[in-house]
Amino acid sequence: MPPRHRAMRFVAWAIWVVIAAAPAQAQEPPAIPGGGTTADHSKFPALKGPFASGPEVTQACLSCHTEAGDQVMHTLHWSWDYTHPETGQTLGKANVINSFCGNVGSNEARCTSCHAGYGWTDVREPPPADPTRVDCLACHDRSGQYAKQDDLAGHPPLEPVRAGAKTITGADAKPVDLAKAAQSVGEPGRENCGNCHFYGGGGDNVKHGDLSSALVRPDLATDVHMSPEGGNFTCQTCHVTEDHRVAGSRYDVEAKDIVDAHLLGQPRDTATCESCHGNRPHVATPAGMKLNDHTDRVACQTCHIPSFARGGVATKTLWDWSTAGQLKDGKPFSEDGFTQSDGQHLHTYLSTKGNFEWAENVVPFYGWFNGTVEYTTADTVFDPSLPVEINRLEGSASDPDARIWPFKQMIGRQAFDTERNVLLHSQVYGPQTDTAFWTNFDWSKALQVAADYMGTGYSGKFDFVDTRMYWPITHMVAPADDALKCGACHRPQGRMAGITGLYIPGTGLPPGGILGLAILAMAVAGVAGHGLLRLLGRKDKGNHHG
Repeated sequence: MPPRHRAMRFVAWAIWVVIAAAPAQAQEPPAIPGGGTTADHSKFPALKGPFASGPEVTQACLSCHTEAGDQVMHTLHWSWDYTHPETGQTLGKANVINSFCGNVGSNEARCTSCHAGYGWTDVREPPPADPTRVDCLACHDRSGQYAKQDDLAGHPPLEPVRAGAKTITGADAKPVDLAKAAQSVGEPGRENCGNCHFYGGGGDNVKHGDLSSALVRPDLATDVHMSPEGGNFTCQTCHVTEDHRVAGSRYDVEAKDIVDAHLLGQPRDTATCESCHGNRPHVATPAGMKLNDHTDRVACQTCHIPSFARGGVATKTLWDWSTAGQLKDGKPFSEDGFTQSDGQHLHTYLSTKGNFEWAENVVPFYGWFNGTVEYTTADTVFDPSLPVEINRLEGSASDPDARIWPFKQMIGRQAFDTERNVLLHSQVYGPQTDTAFWTNFDWSKALQVAADYMGTGYSGKFDFVDTRMYWPITHMVAPADDALKCGACHRPQGRMAGITGLYIPGTGLPPGGILGLAILAMAVAGVAGHGLLRLLGRKDKGNHHG
């Protein structure tokens, strides 16, 4: 090949390297107020009302959006039922037992208040097969006054509202103006998704740790993507949606996304960092290229989310159900022993739920993860002498699809069958029944009725077992200047201290290094010993001839 051609090929290659290494620009997020819609829904006669129920609003929506109801009914948001393609396990909210409120079955009126529909009162059966039971307003209301009541199986509070009623966010329930909500609809904003996802598990940021009300309008330090000072992303900027199917799943995570540089900026269907930034996101400097060498083994979130529960909202880190049921003077009580940075006092004991611990700016738990999670279900037998992993993370250093990921580790203590060594369902909610734990504080009744309801079986003997549950940390991405520095991991007892199967420079010598030093020490000792013997031998000879 002529030298000129070789030079041209080298220049082209160098340009490609720079382009591939440069951070990709994310697509422009839709504007929060209405997404630039071309329709003013306040002018549609069908939405003028009056409406007596949520399903009546949905019926009006479907008169134009004829396929929307059917689309929603084919999503995980609707079914709460998921069969894992790798493990074959039947998962989804309707089926799993977690280490927060436990289970949906036998607690439907309370738990399905966050369902994307109206009136699902029995999860042993699929959700209602009626498109008008889809809740369009939960995602598309832009009036700011639409809410779901926390004990009406998904329905909003309407006049007259019961005294003391609450919404799913814990706010006092007020009657919703359905016509006003219907006429306001637009593309979802952060608060639409957050009304359910920020308040899962019974309160603000209780469950995930990286999803809280702080993300409705976060400052740049809390989330560089969602902050109005940064990307001003809405949730669907990353969780791209097609036919109401939302990208991203905590049951089957895409833990390692390989993206060709020439595809950046193209339409995508994943909710990964790489789909916007590629696999070589750092600039082509010596330091940047070294950082790019990490991306095959370290998830982007590991360095770029140095802590979670930021922005002034704490997350629950421990939930001990075994202490629930204590009374004072025959009455339930509460203790507020934690004050978060915004001054709000949080409960550390409730008679209804037991003991809690909270934390802010939490350093994640780190582990190998290939995206597959194995759940401990109601028929999984375990050893109760060890902590039970509610969802076991798959992956190892020898797995080419695994990377080191950050997680929230939730510590729990929950009921199990001591004869069968399996987790137990429990009925906690039910103000109209004497079997619910929150009504009578009797675990025997609450566990028996839930087992009968779910058909899982129960020996009648129970105790409480230590549990661990893991939640992938993917939100609250910090500005680049706040990303972890090398020393956070590359030092003895650094953040990677618990990672196995991989030698991390700076953390101490690997086994091979220790063996090498031992061999070197023996060699030095041998040389020194040989020299000493020769020296002594010469002295002996000198004395003999003298």
